[in-house]
Amino acid sequence: MISARHALDRLREGNRRFASNMQADAGGDETRPAELADGQEPFAIILGCSDSRVPAEIVFDQGLGDLFVIRVAGNIVAPSQIGSVEFAATKFGTRLVVVLGHSRCGAIEETMQQLQKPTENRSPNLRSIVDFVRPSVEPLLAQGLGDDPDALIEQAVRANVRASVEQMRHGSEIIEDLERDEGLIIVGAEYSLETGLVDFFDGEP
Repeated sequence: MISARHALDRLREGNRRFASNMQADAGGDETRPAELADGQEPFAIILGCSDSRVPAEIVFDQGLGDLFVIRVAGNIVAPSQIGSVEFAATKFGTRLVVVLGHSRCGAIEETMQQLQKPTENRSPNLRSIVDFVRPSVEPLLAQGLGDDPDALIEQAVRANVRASVEQMRHGSEIIEDLERDEGLIIVGAEYSLETGLVDFFDGEP
């Protein structure tokens, strides 16, 4: 298995190809599915948002078996997501975890609406996602950013990613041990819907 630093370089290179519309040909290897039937060795774990505009394999220009992808609205870190990361890191030896947020995130926008003007009769399941996002964005409203909605959402997206990274780092003894002793690296990143580029802005080695 490749190192976290090498894995990060591969993601950067793949994203540059995607953003430049120079993706590798993913359809030429008809034997790849059969090769992966007996096992996998994903080189990175991506915890990303469920937004249909941010499929990790595409924005990083990777193919079958390359990425272990966990997707949930708002890229929140709940026990099931932590367990999925533990599984991939211990089972496959994957040493890079990326928490991937994105610009104009609907889950962030929904949370801001709830904080500024609570809406009754929301699904309790949707509310559970909002409640995960809430602690990371409430301080921004206290700073008076509510008067600039665009700036508020922009900063809230990154605050939520940073919070998810911290929850991932400190929500599991297994992950803490892997980070301390086995070269695991957890980084936060934001995908730009406007440019197609990913900015690795938190925890980069």
